[in-house]
Amino acid sequence: MDETQRNDVARVCRDVLGPLIRGDGGTLHSVQFNGDEVHLHLVGTCSGCPGVATTRDSVIVPALRSVAPNVRVVVTTGFPLPEGVEPF
Repeated sequence: MDETQRNDVARVCRDVLGPLIRGDGGTLHSVQFNGDEVHLHLVGTCSGCPGVATTRDSVIVPALRSVAPNVRVVVTTGFPLPEGVEPF
């Protein structure tokens, strides 16, 4: 993923996905960007929610692939937060 795609992924997380997830009582956090891989962490009502897989596959991945087609998205949930996370 080049720098432009990385910035676009961060923008989509901040401006689109973050507000959607907050609307459901959750919070989206950035854990790390590593090459073509993006690690995100969900907390709040998303922690342990059985719908996380659906949210990942139907909302998060398509949104991020619209700006970075080859991105691999890793989503984790729960407490405690991984080290180095930043909220969107």
